[in-house]
Amino acid sequence: MTAGSTLHAGRGGIWVSDADGALGTRVLGRLGAHAGFHTVAAEACDVAVYAGAADPDTLARRRQSITRGAAAVFDQIDHAHHLVLVSSAMVYGAWENNPVPLTEDAPVRPDNEFAYARQLATVEHMADEWRRARPGRTVTVLRPVIAMAANGTSGLARALAAGLGQRFAVDDPPSQFLHLDDLASAVVLAAEESLDGVFNVAPDGYVPAASVRALAGAAPRLQLPDRLADVVNTVRWRFQRGPIPPGLRSYTRSPWLVANDRLKARGWRPTVTNEQAYVEGTEAKWWTMITPKRRQELSLGALVVGGVGVIATIVAVIRSVRRRRARR
Repeated sequence: MTAGSTLHAGRGGIWVSDADGALGTRVLGRLGAHAGFHTVAAEACDVAVYAGAADPDTLARRRQSITRGAAAVFDQIDHAHHLVLVSSAMVYGAWENNPVPLTEDAPVRPDNEFAYARQLATVEHMADEWRRARPGRTVTVLRPVIAMAANGTSGLARALAAGLGQRFAVDDPPSQFLHLDDLASAVVLAAEESLDGVFNVAPDGYVPAASVRALAGAAPRLQLPDRLADVVNTVRWRFQRGPIPPGLRSYTRSPWLVANDRLKARGWRPTVTNEQAYVEGTEAKWWTMITPKRRQELSLGALVVGGVGVIATIVAVIRSVRRRRARR
């Protein structure tokens, strides 16, 4: 299958971008179950599905700009009457004053430090311009939460999953995890029904931070104040030793839960729970197999080792200062 593929039935075809990707293959598989579908050129499609903007791994691998890639696609599908754009719920931004849950009427205000979310918001605006360029066009904008699967979890999704609910003794916000199969079914529904407007895509409910920690098997570690942790994590990321890029941290500390009522009202139903999607999309860690008592012992051990390390560092500094003074 090529990077883009179109399935045809009746009066027009459905073009799917990035057809060889984790989401594209799922969408084509569902569309192919309908009798009479076949591939046609993207320029001749009647309905276009653009999922490329929501695939940060492919964009990074191709060294492709999100906005430039979207502009090229929108020019290519000039004859289409309907567009399905897969964006992200990250365009809402993660803010302490966000309503819980966010509906599609909430303002778009992504974190200024996170370029990917800002660029997705720009692509949504470009899609609206494509709609208004010709009468009769419609656009579906899908805003999924973190999408995961055993063979399709992106690096961005893994980074978010690694950071969510992982601060101890802190009331972190709950999280949502969507299975790629459920996202694919939302894409197919939007394409077949030519849904018009913005639709959040999320499972029912959410996972509390404590449950995320339990699912992740959070490792024993020395807890640091947020400001010091930010400095340490920034250095770790710079040397490719940390999972969370600086601009992504707000999405692990403030709420951005979304409601799925609007899409469900059009017939969509999630089939995989938040917990199931998380477990399938992440790898279990060795410490999830040990007992809570043993984890507590390891945690205490980590605290002791950390404390000894701090004391040893202080002693070494004092001795160094004394030696310099003695030489004078």
